[in-house]
Amino acid sequence: MFHYTVESTKTVEDAAASLEKHLQTAGFGVLWDFDLQAKLIEKGLEFPEPYRILEVCNPKEAEKVLRRHKAAGNFLPCKITVYEDNGVTHIGMPRPTVLIGFIEDPELKSIAEDVEQRMQQSIDNSK
Repeated sequence: MFHYTVESTKTVEDAAASLEKHLQTAGFGVLWDFDLQAKLIEKGLEFPEPYRILEVCNPKEAEKVLRRHKAAGNFLPCKITVYEDNGVTHIGMPRPTVLIGFIEDPELKSIAEDVEQRMQQSIDNSK
């Protein structure tokens, strides 16, 4: 499966706040917290459920990946979504191992496995 997604009993707001704390503990910073629902409403569109997209980065890992293969920047920064669907909060991400798999490089795969494990743990701890 290309993504890892879990359900949470928290609100989108609380799940996103918890996620940011757990990501920080795992060595990631949130570069951008995009409120997609607010942006769509601002553009005159109806979007009834909260939807946030967090762009996250671990600078050391990003630097290693980009030194090895510049095109990997197409996958960076990593994204995690926190959204409500039918009254249930979801926290999910595209799996870095799947994305980096498009670049056939064993060293990059190893980095992606580590990043994915730490991000997945942060998601699990946030639900």
